[in-house]
Parts: sequence; structure tokens; C-alpha cells
Amino acid sequence: MSKLKIALYWAASCGGCEIAVLDIKEKILDVAAACDILFWPVALDFKYKDVEAMPDKHIDACLFNGAIRTSENEHLAKLLRQKSKILVAYGSCANEGCIPGLANLYSRESLLDRVYSETPSTDNTNGVRPQLKVKVPEGELTLPAFYDRVKTLAQTVDVDYFVPGCPPVADQTWTALEAIVTGKLPPKGSVVGAGDKTCCDECDRKREEKKIKKFYRPWEIIPDGEKCLLEQGIICAGPATRSGCGTVCVNKGKMPCRGCYGPPPGVIDQGAKLLSALGSIVDSNDPDEIEKIVNEIVDPAGYLYRFGLANSLLGQARTK
Repeated sequence: MSKLKIALYWAASCGGCEIAVLDIKEKILDVAAACDILFWPVALDFKYKDVEAMPDKHIDACLFNGAIRTSENEHLAKLLRQKSKILVAYGSCANEGCIPGLANLYSRESLLDRVYSETPSTDNTNGVRPQLKVKVPEGELTLPAFYDRVKTLAQTVDVDYFVPGCPPVADQTWTALEAIVTGKLPPKGSVVGAGDKTCCDECDRKREEKKIKKFYRPWEIIPDGEKCLLEQGIICAGPATRSGCGTVCVNKGKMPCRGCYGPPPGVIDQGAKLLSALGSIVDSNDPDEIEKIVNEIVDPAGYLYRFGLANSLLGQARTK
């Protein structure tokens, strides 16, 4: 029996998902025994032309991590879709847009202005900007086009399976790889390896339906180690986040859920779901007091849509 042919690619992301693949530890040997890696630029010397030369559907499965920010990201997404039988959106950036997706709160030009003109440490009196093409003695150099909007993988090409997480935990990664290796795959479009409830359903902390008068940032308070963080005024995305991570942040790391596993089944917009949860615990009927309490939330867009803005109903801010 011939080995499975797999590929891994890193688009607009931090690279943590590349490391997460190695978190399965010795099980990586099982993957190596069952699979040949045909494309993994971060770890091995492959070129785009190697993939372009492959027949269509030559790759059995591709784990694609990262959002679509540039023309290069889009080209590789379409190329790997063409060459792969199974395309997996691996990690939060590919699934939801993640942290790169927060750039959708700004226009392309305002981002470039900030980076190349406005930061205090920038010395760019001539207003130099990256150019898509520039001629040098050796020939012509090119850069990918920087798009006005960050998109998810599924907003760009057809995706077969989704593995959420920033990054996915090791058990979840192994579940996805094992399903591919054994051929025991769920229906197309399924979220692989994660749960079908919320993070709160897996959490060991005690809930008492407590109301609050103030929201705290994590560094402003020493929380009770056993009580629900949300009921202590610390914004925890557990009520609006899919289960399956093992509550590593909330129970083991003693930190609030950030929401990286995306919305639970049946929830269209994770940010709206979290906003509803926050509203339900505010202890006041007075509009002025409610406004005062809510205004204590620093960077509400960053809290509510830290991982899912690109895939939300909002998608991006309206910019001139």
C-alpha cells in the first residue's frame, strides 16, 4: 500500500500552528510511517513550482493554516485546493481570520500609513512604501499585493474540514491526522476533533448566576481560583466558544477563555453571542449605570471579535 501524500502550508498567521503539528510528539512517527510530505515550506526545501508541476488532486490531504491577507496567500490557497483531494482549514486564522482579521477594522491605506509613516520610531521622511515591482541589476523583484481585507480560507476556496484553535491542541491535531490516515473521515464540512458544546460546559469552575457591577482586565484583580471568572467580572469567552480544547486556559492556566475555538454549533456570530452573555450579568436596570459599566470594557471589538471578525456578520469596519 502506497503512503498518503500530505502537504502543510502557512499563510497569514504567527506560525504557531506549524509548531502545533509537532506537539503530537512521538505520534509524528506514525504520521511519517503512513505519509509522505510533498510540501511543507517552513520545514523542508520545497518551491511553489514543485506544487504547480503536480497533477491535480495529487496530494491526498493538505493542512492549510493562516488567513488570506495577500495575493500570495490567495494563490497558494487556490493552488493547494486544485492539487489536494482534502483541504483542511487548520487553526483559528484559517477558520475565523484570528488576530490578522482584526486589521479589518481599518482600511489598507490606514494600515500602511501607520506602519510606514505614523509610528514614533519610523524615520521615513521620503514616504517610501513597498512596491509590487522594482527593477534591479539582476532583474525584476516582486512583492505580493496587500489586500484591503483579511479573509478566511473558506471565503476563498472550498474547504473540506475545519480544525479550530490558536493553535489546535495536540489531541485535536492527532484526531484530525488519524482520521486522514485511517480514512475514517466525518461528513464534508465537519469540525474535526473539537466538541459540540461550549467551553463553559467543560469548565470545572463553579457558577452561581452572580451579577456584577464592574468588569476587570485580568491584571487588575486576583480572582478566586474556583469560581467562574465571568461572574467575577473578568471577561471570559467561554459561553460563546466551542468546547474541545480541554479548558487549558481557564482551568490549567487560570486565565479567561479567549475564544480561539470559534463559535459553538448553531451560533452564527461569536462576538454577538459573547456580548449577550456579558449583558446578562450586568447588575443594573439604570441605563446610565449600565453604560458606565459597559464603558469599562477596554477595546470591546478586540474582546468580542479577537478571533472571529473576518468570519463574523460584521466582516470588516466601514471605512472611507
